[in-house]
Amino acid sequence: MRKPSKPSDSPARRPRPAPRSLPRAAPLLASLLLACALAFTCASAQGGDHTLWGDLKVDESKVEGLKPIAFEIVLYSDNGNLIGQQTVSNGGRYHFLNLPNGNYDLVVEVDGAEAARMRVRIVGSGAMKSDYQQDIEMEWRAPAAAGAKAGNVSAADFYKRTSANQKLYARAEEALTAKKYDEAVSLLRQLLVADAHDYQGWTELGTADLLQGDAAEAEKSYLRATEVRPSFALAYLDLARLRMRQNNYDGAVEILTRAVALRPPSADANLLLGESYLQLKKGSKAVPYLEAAARLGRPDARLRLAALYDKAGLKDRAAAEYEQFLAAKPDYPERKKLEQYIRENKKQ
Repeated sequence: MRKPSKPSDSPARRPRPAPRSLPRAAPLLASLLLACALAFTCASAQGGDHTLWGDLKVDESKVEGLKPIAFEIVLYSDNGNLIGQQTVSNGGRYHFLNLPNGNYDLVVEVDGAEAARMRVRIVGSGAMKSDYQQDIEMEWRAPAAAGAKAGNVSAADFYKRTSANQKLYARAEEALTAKKYDEAVSLLRQLLVADAHDYQGWTELGTADLLQGDAAEAEKSYLRATEVRPSFALAYLDLARLRMRQNNYDGAVEILTRAVALRPPSADANLLLGESYLQLKKGSKAVPYLEAAARLGRPDARLRLAALYDKAGLKDRAAAEYEQFLAAKPDYPERKKLEQYIRENKKQ
């Protein structure tokens, strides 16, 4: 995947990585992190009159075989606070409403991994409401190594179907890729009438329901997948992302706690669980999961940790997190800004 040619909410498709128990910390640190999480949530809730919107345009002409069904568009504030996330198909449109003036990071995720990031600046005058358009143009390429993500999904996660049912499933996948969501839902329902134990089918039905805008049906489908196969971590991740989009962070924590227990080495589950705890004003609980996510392949978790420590007044720790983030993401658009922070606050 290349980054967008312009400056810089898909359900999770593939799990990855492991939490670590929270190390003993002084009560002062715990209270500071809690206060910080409160500040994050308040900042996220502060309204404004601006709208950020745009079209997602992905060039898939050079790809053979499977293509992403949908993409996750995630918006972060300048300090790394999650503003919102939306699932958008190729050619679809995203909207983020009630944004105050400021700098934002607009991130595209595919299969739970960051695929592109761009910097957006919103500056309005007075009390006038403004609409800001930022289209996202990308070129999708197949991973260089087909087996690179083999560890994300267990071999046991692949459901064995009859020949007839496999054909139905393949047709449903093709319909999803072609954005024929009504057809995909119809085919998946036929499949599930024939075999109600197909947990992958239930998960894909949840995805199709969500892409049609039916969040209630999507939740039912994801839940059904977890009931049929309680060890199928992907369904938990998809359900958690759905609940987070609905600001149901308590519900997300419930599901993600189970996902992390099922797959400790899931970077995505740890990152989402840490983020959910931040949104619930529980910064001290968020830390071990964000640390695990960063250690297991999600360097963006270090931005959240750095912002958390900065708000808590632990600037040397924030500097250390920024330093590790830049080591993993040397081409980060705001590199100079982070390097200045590191110089000013790094512990000597």
